[in-house]
Amino acid sequence: MPVFTDSHAMPSQQIGGTNYGFSAARIEDLGATEYTLGLVVIDVSGSTSGFRREMEKALKEIVKACRRNPRADNMMLRVVLFDNQVTEFHGFKPLPACNENDYNGCLGTSGGMTALYDATYNAVKSATQYGAQLVAKDFDVNAVVFVITDGADNASKATRKMVKEALEEGVKGESLESLNSILIGLGGDQHYFQSLVTECGFTQFVGVGDANEKTLAKLGDFISRSVSSSSQALGTGGPSQSLTF
Repeated sequence: MPVFTDSHAMPSQQIGGTNYGFSAARIEDLGATEYTLGLVVIDVSGSTSGFRREMEKALKEIVKACRRNPRADNMMLRVVLFDNQVTEFHGFKPLPACNENDYNGCLGTSGGMTALYDATYNAVKSATQYGAQLVAKDFDVNAVVFVITDGADNASKATRKMVKEALEEGVKGESLESLNSILIGLGGDQHYFQSLVTECGFTQFVGVGDANEKTLAKLGDFISRSVSSSSQALGTGGPSQSLTF
């Protein structure tokens, strides 16, 4: 799967104890003084092959809506894909540098197993690690993480405990003003999703039901509104309000 290359990106940074890292815009190139870090983590395991086109369309709508937001200059986006491996499609990029057509074919055509915990852990740790670097340079930063999956983990080295600790660090640490974490279940075992929310400490669970063009379009709207809400909350000292799906 492709990874965006960008002359304004920092070298890839490792996350301690894992094989997966992340990339991000160089801090010296940023033009604003505060940023909301939006992370979209998408399951591309084999079981999602039947609705990849709809998920890609939803992702494009997220980018389109966020780019039109009055606070687009204060938003960054990172997109992570996972099956049995974790792949960064692109690192933290300012929204004005994200274009809908760049996401054509981004979700690929094949898939393996489901490294849900690995991908979630990577996303959360990347937000806190990059957030700490921004705060050290006097930026105000918050983050919102969306994890989209249709099934249970069966391939991760990370554990639920590791995910919980990473989320707690993001909430209680000094690198982020706030961190919202939203697990989005596409069909699947709702009891499993609920136990994951409880044991890992996600802020919110959204059950989408059947993954089809209508529900995934609604999901794209929900995510773009949530990123906007988090951006509007930046500077208040607290998280944004949870939105209804």
